[in-house]
Amino acid sequence: MSTLFTSHVIASTNSVLASATVEQSSAGTGMLLDLLKAGGWTMVPIIICSLIAMGIIIERFWTLRRDRILPKHLVAQVWTWIKNGQFDKSKMRDLKNSSALGEVLTAGLLNHQHGREAMKASINEAGRAVVVRLERYLNTLGSVALVAPLLGLLGTVIGMIKVFTVIRVQGVGNADALAGGISEALITTAAGMAVAIPALVLHRHFTRRVEELVTDMEQEALKMVDVLHGEREIFTAN
Repeated sequence: MSTLFTSHVIASTNSVLASATVEQSSAGTGMLLDLLKAGGWTMVPIIICSLIAMGIIIERFWTLRRDRILPKHLVAQVWTWIKNGQFDKSKMRDLKNSSALGEVLTAGLLNHQHGREAMKASINEAGRAVVVRLERYLNTLGSVALVAPLLGLLGTVIGMIKVFTVIRVQGVGNADALAGGISEALITTAAGMAVAIPALVLHRHFTRRVEELVTDMEQEALKMVDVLHGEREIFTAN
C-alpha cells in the first residue's frame, strides 16, 4: 500500500513538473511574440537583419578555419614531392583543390620556370582572388551592423510620434494609450542594438582573421619561391 501511494505521488509530481515546464515554455514564446508585436513593423527588417547576420557568422566561422585555409607543413610536403619527382599533374590538381594556400602555391609553381619575378607575380594574382573569397559577405555583415541601430532609431522615432499624437488627442491621462508608443520606442531601440553589437564585433573579428591568414599565406608562398630558387632550405621529415 505504501509503495503504491509513493508511486502515485511521484507520478503526480512528475506530471505537475511537466505541465509547469510546458506552461513556462509557452509563456516565454508568448512573451517573445508580444514583444515583436509591440515593436511595430520596424521589427520585421530588424529580424531580417538578425537572420542575415546569423547566417553570415556561422558560414564565416566554418569557412575561415585555419586548417582549411593554411594546412600545416604543406610547403614541406610540396617540396618533398618535387625532390622525389612525384609532383605531376595529378598532384598539382590535388594541391590546387586542397586549400587556399594550395591554390596560391599552384599558381606560382606553374610559372617557376619563367623566373622568380614571374612566379611572385602569379602568386600575387592568385592571392588577390583568394582574398576576395575570404572577405566574402563581410561587407554585408558590416552593413547589418550599421543599419540595425538605424532601424531601431526609426522605431524609436515612430513610437515617440505615436506618444505625442496620443497626448495631443487624449491628453496625458490615458496611461495605456501612452504605453503603446513608449513600448515600441524602447523595444525597437533594444532590438536594433542587440543585432548591431554582435554583428560589429564579429565583423572586426573576421576582418582581423582574414588579415592574419593572408599574411601567413604570403609568407608560406614566398618560402616556396625561395626554396625553388635555392635561396632557402626547408626541413622535410623522412
